[in-house]
Amino acid sequence: MLRTALKPTWIAGLILALVVSGVFVLLGKWQMDNAASAPPPLTQTETPVPLTEHFVPEKAMYGTEADQVVTLSGQFLPDTDVFVHPRLNDGEEGYWVVTALRVQGAPQDEVIPVVRGWTASTAASDPAPEGEIHLTGRLLPAEGPGPEGIEQTPDGTVLASLASAELINLWDVRSYAGYVAPFEMTAASGAEVGATAAGSSLEPVIVGPQPQETTYNWMNIFYAIEWVVFAGFAIYLWWRFLRDDHLRQQEEAALDRQWAEEWTAAELERRRARAAEAKIKATEEYERYHGVSVAASPPPASSQQPQPSQQTHPSQESQ
Repeated sequence: MLRTALKPTWIAGLILALVVSGVFVLLGKWQMDNAASAPPPLTQTETPVPLTEHFVPEKAMYGTEADQVVTLSGQFLPDTDVFVHPRLNDGEEGYWVVTALRVQGAPQDEVIPVVRGWTASTAASDPAPEGEIHLTGRLLPAEGPGPEGIEQTPDGTVLASLASAELINLWDVRSYAGYVAPFEMTAASGAEVGATAAGSSLEPVIVGPQPQETTYNWMNIFYAIEWVVFAGFAIYLWWRFLRDDHLRQQEEAALDRQWAEEWTAAELERRRARAAEAKIKATEEYERYHGVSVAASPPPASSQQPQPSQQTHPSQESQ
């Protein structure tokens, strides 16, 4: 088979098969690279970036955008305080106090929900700070609406989840699809305000970085395996065609040898028959020419033995 594989045709076929399989392997690697969805490293998420540069309003939040520490400025909208229940703080069940902040620099003056703090009761809360506020906090994806819906209480509106869809309808304003849990809030003067300020009735809500987990898309992994199989199949096709060509050459060589042997035997028999016919013909010509039968004629003289003479010598007669 090596002799067949060294033919220029099959060498070119092997090069083509290797190129095709190499392309398939690269496609498989591309699918495998897309299968893993790793979250941003902590060195990236813990470095504050402006909200308006990191995320845009009215857009679903991807995993690579969530959990990022952002900075933003704006003003709290009056009469937009809501309570989200139940929320735990050191094992105690209570409420998050959430207020709409109109983001400075947003494309259409969109707002974003801000978790101003935690309280054990809806009656114990602080009003939202007035004026321009500067925040640094963690950007988190909005939650889905809860089955409990919206509850109106004497102290305010209570929600079962922090869902942007519910808040947009409740506030009737354009909003980001997410919320911010601030680490610090300061006024334009630089004074600290909010839950971290002295004398506040609210406890600060500090959300740490989310667990770093890599998720996999099994569809991409399946496609990657398919491309690797295709790469192996390209090499297999080349080997199979080479093998078929080699077996065909062996079969043709065996047929040639068989034909040669049969032709040689037939030719030898034909020549023997011709020689026998020529001998018979020559014998018949000889008999017609000499008028004798070759089968009945005596052997040549050279083949006869001389017989001893029976005559008496004269000297013997005189005696």
